[in-house]
Amino acid sequence: QVQLVESGGGLVQPGGSLRLSCAASGSIFGINFMGWYRQTPGKQRELVANTALGGTITYADSVKGRFTISRDAAKNTVYLQMNSLQPEDTAVYYCTMRIRGKPYWGQGTQVTVSS
Repeated sequence: QVQLVESGGGLVQPGGSLRLSCAASGSIFGINFMGWYRQTPGKQRELVANTALGGTITYADSVKGRFTISRDAAKNTVYLQMNSLQPEDTAVYYCTMRIRGKPYWGQGTQVTVSS
């Protein structure tokens, strides 16, 4: 049984920073993809950033230069450092990992950017 548990969301003022974490537990081997998506009410879930086993990293245009994705393979954890947050970054953020070819999702963590 694989579980992804996210943490680090919350309320932050515009221009502030947050760091999201997502740790995988259970039968963990063969992780070849880790990523973060976000979703707002009435909209489809959208890619924020992802990192593949070979080191390829992809960012949404809207977060380039502000967000950084990283991974700690030893801890089966992926991080999302979010700087210069803006109100339009407000969303539920979900982590995802592909483990032995199967996608898994976390439960989501709310990020709210507001003064």
